[in-house]
Amino acid sequence: MLFNSYVFIFAFLPLTCAGFFLLARFGRRPSILWLIGASLVFYGWWNPPFLIVLAVSILFNYGMSEWLGRSADRPARQNWLLGSAIAVNLGALAYYKYLHALVQTLNQYTGLNWTFDAVVLPIGISFFTFTQIGYLLDVKQGMAQERGFLNFLLFVTFFPHLVAGPILHNREMMPQYAAKETYRISGENFAIGISLFVMGLSKKVLLADPHSALVGQGFNHAGELTFADAWLTALSYSLQLYFDFSGYSDMAIGLARMFNIVFPVNFNSPFKSTSIIEYWQRWHITLTNYLNLYLYNPVSMAVMRWRMARGLDISKKAYLKPGGFTAMVLFPTFFTMVLAGLWHGAGSQFLIFGLMHATYLTVNNAWRLYRAPIKKRLGIKVDPRWKTAVKVLVTYVAVIVAVLFFRAPSTTAALQMLQAMMGMGGATQALLTGPGQVSTGTWLMLLLSYVIIWGMPNTQQILIRYRPVLESVVAGRPGWMTWQMTMPWAVALGLLATLALLATGGTSEFLYFQF
Repeated sequence: MLFNSYVFIFAFLPLTCAGFFLLARFGRRPSILWLIGASLVFYGWWNPPFLIVLAVSILFNYGMSEWLGRSADRPARQNWLLGSAIAVNLGALAYYKYLHALVQTLNQYTGLNWTFDAVVLPIGISFFTFTQIGYLLDVKQGMAQERGFLNFLLFVTFFPHLVAGPILHNREMMPQYAAKETYRISGENFAIGISLFVMGLSKKVLLADPHSALVGQGFNHAGELTFADAWLTALSYSLQLYFDFSGYSDMAIGLARMFNIVFPVNFNSPFKSTSIIEYWQRWHITLTNYLNLYLYNPVSMAVMRWRMARGLDISKKAYLKPGGFTAMVLFPTFFTMVLAGLWHGAGSQFLIFGLMHATYLTVNNAWRLYRAPIKKRLGIKVDPRWKTAVKVLVTYVAVIVAVLFFRAPSTTAALQMLQAMMGMGGATQALLTGPGQVSTGTWLMLLLSYVIIWGMPNTQQILIRYRPVLESVVAGRPGWMTWQMTMPWAVALGLLATLALLATGGTSEFLYFQF
């Protein structure tokens, strides 16, 4: 079921909210059972057999979590159980996401003729798998709270985050699920949630979806694009992906807020970033935090312990030396980002996407380490405003180039797009930007999108007075766009909701659903 479908907006959501708060009068347990049941209906709406995959995953991981908890006094056994559980989870993920592509690649390069039909990817499998692996790690570290089966079911299946995140942690959610006020209807929280949902829906159907036709045509004819065609396609896709994921994140946070649950921030104006490091701190934030916590930091610490055991320096001075920088920065970064790229898909284009961002991050880290002596030696002084603008532009272009591999149907198509963007394409006749091909509305849509991205506060900043997310929010400009529970805001959001509902076709999936 899609957040932007009529059946969700006019049937599922009202019934789920009403049942949740009505049953809460009889206690917490009936209300939770209702919400779990509704979430399973939400997940199984598209393909009911996938409920079996979800159920098996939940039962396995809950059983392993209980076994882990009972083995707290036996560390060796805990490590073995945790490793086995993670291996099974990743094995299931590999079966659905990577096995077909791996067999195809082996057949191509080894002459084998193995057969393995592609399997349909269960929606959201990466997200509910990562959520449960995180829970297992929390249990191992003694940080998991409220470890009953019903609480675990709610934690994993709560529909606003089930299929595309944010990736939640047990310690963030369980205190909220246990709080009595969660089960009492709040007019303020409902108003905040609806406002966030409307803003997110509007981003999806009014700003992201209109780019889909042009983007699809451009990437499907990558070898036939001129310089202008390629740049229009790349810019349009960057905006489609931006508003699609931003819209989904707002809708997920808004839906949770209707149930008095506050989610962590997952999207924070990443195109305002002045570096790639900052970009990853603003884009898919819960995934970045997950990768840092469970991949980058453990690998980095392992490298440091290895160096210490051999008497090698791990101080700040060591980072300035080639060997220290390679071991403590480059290696953990490439290890993490390659896996992050492959997490998004099995094709070689996703590997290249991960490698490109690993390279970006490594160069960014090197610049942070070496820029002070370089700037001092060259004596460079630049107006801060121009400096910020250049940084934002350079970061945005770097993101656009990498995202070509994220969207292209193959590595070949991505390289063809990149060649055309560099003016080395073979096309002589415009496919997309020729006379009469691009409407005035398309150019206005591009202009409006950039005005919203760079000239307006984001949704967290708009609702800053009402703690829209778990984290603190930095105020945005202009200040008059700060949301309040007033009639003018109600009218404005009502009109926006009307436009969004009129534009909703109910068939456009969110781009991150494929992961």
